[in-house]
Amino acid sequence: MADVQMIRCPSCGATNRVPAEKIARGLAAKCGRCATPLALQAEPLVVTDASFAADVERAPLPVLVDAWAPWCGPCRTIAPIVAELARELSGRIRVAKLNVDENPRTATRFNLRSIPTLLVFQGGREVDRLIGAQPKGEILRRLQRFAA
Repeated sequence: MADVQMIRCPSCGATNRVPAEKIARGLAAKCGRCATPLALQAEPLVVTDASFAADVERAPLPVLVDAWAPWCGPCRTIAPIVAELARELSGRIRVAKLNVDENPRTATRFNLRSIPTLLVFQGGREVDRLIGAQPKGEILRRLQRFAA
């Protein structure tokens, strides 16, 4: 039973058993009673040059990647918005953070010249890009067409 996490449905209140492996892989889980998506990942996933392909490009869900750096003021401004989106969209869209200073190979590969940049991946390829600090409403609007 240690390999199972109990998650309460926000809609009907039912307690659901979700395998830890499913949570670790970021797969979508639904309530067994009402089929509402369950929140599995409360915080953005940190990705690196080494983990980017597995965590983003081979993800079963669409992925929002926040490309940021610790010295960037606008990056710190949108960080709470990105964290909120990770909680609100859990189970429908995976949210990840990529520190461009620590992961120059991935930053170069995707031609990240301005930060913050929000990249949206679906099916292993980039399908949208938002450059600069954006309001939450605009980010949500752009993500709506990709949400599962």
